[in-house]
Amino acid sequence: MRRHPLQNITASEIRRAADIVRRSIKSRGNLTSIRFKYIMFHEPPKALLMPYLDAESDGIPVESRPFVPRLVAVLYADESGREGFESIVSLDTDTEVDVIKLLAGQQVPNDGGQPQQFIQTILNDSSVLAAISKLNLPTSATVYCDPWSYGADKFSHADTPAQIQAYLYVCTSPHPESNQYAFPLPLSPVLDIAKNKVIRIDTLDTGGVEDGMKHNTGYETPPANFQPKEYHRDLLEVPVRADLKPLHVVQPEGPSFAVSNGNLVQWQKWRFRVGFHYRDGLAIHDIRYDGRKVFYRLSLSEITVPYGDPRAPYHRKQAFDIGEAGAGACSNVLGLGCDCLGLIQYFDGWLADENGEAREARNVICMHEQDSGIGWKHTSRQTGVASITRGRTLVLQSILTLMNYDYIFAWIFHQDGTVQFEIRATGIISTAPIEKGKHSPWGSIIAPGVLAQNHQHFFCLRIDPMIDGTRNTLVQEESVALPETEENPFGNAWTVQTSVFEKSTFADAAPEKNRVFKIINESHRNRISGNPVGYKLVPVVSQMLLAGKSSVTRQRARFAEHHIWVTRYRDGELWAGGRWTEQSVKETNGVFDHAARNEDVKDEDIVVWHTIGLTHTPTPEQFPVMGVEILSVSLKPAHFFEFNPALDVPQSTQAINKSVQVERTSTSSC
Repeated sequence: MRRHPLQNITASEIRRAADIVRRSIKSRGNLTSIRFKYIMFHEPPKALLMPYLDAESDGIPVESRPFVPRLVAVLYADESGREGFESIVSLDTDTEVDVIKLLAGQQVPNDGGQPQQFIQTILNDSSVLAAISKLNLPTSATVYCDPWSYGADKFSHADTPAQIQAYLYVCTSPHPESNQYAFPLPLSPVLDIAKNKVIRIDTLDTGGVEDGMKHNTGYETPPANFQPKEYHRDLLEVPVRADLKPLHVVQPEGPSFAVSNGNLVQWQKWRFRVGFHYRDGLAIHDIRYDGRKVFYRLSLSEITVPYGDPRAPYHRKQAFDIGEAGAGACSNVLGLGCDCLGLIQYFDGWLADENGEAREARNVICMHEQDSGIGWKHTSRQTGVASITRGRTLVLQSILTLMNYDYIFAWIFHQDGTVQFEIRATGIISTAPIEKGKHSPWGSIIAPGVLAQNHQHFFCLRIDPMIDGTRNTLVQEESVALPETEENPFGNAWTVQTSVFEKSTFADAAPEKNRVFKIINESHRNRISGNPVGYKLVPVVSQMLLAGKSSVTRQRARFAEHHIWVTRYRDGELWAGGRWTEQSVKETNGVFDHAARNEDVKDEDIVVWHTIGLTHTPTPEQFPVMGVEILSVSLKPAHFFEFNPALDVPQSTQAINKSVQVERTSTSSC
């Protein structure tokens, strides 16, 4: 039986795709040795996939559904990384159906085997060892290395070689879980990737406002400032709280969800497929509620983290976590009873290593139900009888570790047709050296000799709707007060003004106007209200990109300039920051370019992009590990249903919930 076109890539498919590419390369004779960067599922054209999904929804047998090709994208480069290629291969015909060569200025991301190689090369380099020795570190100290993408600035050009900007840290504890970011060193080696060689060592500024931010004014003995800041339970200097009692999640009759055919989920009228991909990690496909089409694909398209310290090399410090590292490649193995509580369904995935071999990614997505509090309630004024339901949600969660930062991403499905996306940022702040007792306008002192630089995080959601079909429209609604007139003599009236997006463009949040965005289908009307069926997006109100208009930082991440973008759907346009972000000097073929085409988006197949920002000015409370910062956005039905769709959720009763009352402590008033 043929695999479902949205089933995740398998180990055997990865190996087959690698073999197809090797044969193709051999026939062309243009490369002798290669490194695979990724081998991942390539989404079939929507025009071919939608008829299949509709046939499946209609209950048509597999053998009678339309044919959908099984395609795989393979990115690879020569050993030096100077020449990169992406091949699209067909697993139906075992052939290469397309191949592109990356252009000048387009660089392949590093594969999973390279970071450790970079670290070893840097820490064994004689010039690096000599520079470290001048710091007079204790003999027991261990030096750690974080290999960052080199980034780009106004001096970068198409011929700038692929490089690594490394940041060094010292740790004096032999414990393997000691905080490697506790104390940064004033050295930053630069590695040429093609040559696998350290080409220079940048000396980091360590002065403060007290000396005019001068360069390295008194940093001869960093260990004199060093005060370990630990977070692991074995190394804590404070006792662990002893008054926290266990809290168990119990479902005696099992979960309410069902999983079939590998990745098909059904729960509380919802039906969708769970995808796991190298680049964007967790993606949700073909989302339907009670048989009705809602979303074609939901995913996190890009993350960028620009830093706000203008001193070299920090001015180039800007991560593109999805484009450079791959969300799938950085996904955690989730632990039972730790990352997810209750009855847990795990989803596994497969990734490729640099040799084209398949590597299993176990437990990279967890799915479970949560009690979300009261779903709805009303107490009758006449009888005093309360009608009440407990809300329940289905949570699909993945966690990424990107060197120092950890991100927890969750798609949350509600019983009333709402879809929520939640971001939790945690982990360890990236630190920089500063002389003891000094301060910087570019960040906060979080420990003696340790500066945490100001920075921003931007997360761009890609929302591909199919609200009762793929011909949708984005509208903007604002609540506006009306002037006092004969019609409004008491001045209390206000109305909702609606504007339609006719062409691809951008928009921003405006909470003072209660600005919301609705994705509607004008061909389908709600029988009760008469309005088009739709879903409402209330954007997260956040500060957008602060970098200057002419800065390379901004040019690389134009998607972070605005909260909302609407573009015309095209196959393959999945990446808000463009396909190639490694050392990019501008966002190419990203959402800014898509919107600039000025295409018709009214009553068309559209994509809505929502950029969520988090401006981070660190504080000591966020070190040595940061408590979660939570951001959340919801997609809520608006005129999609004719009544509350959660009306049929069973009433909440003590007979079912079996709550236990804690005995009151007796008190005396005399």
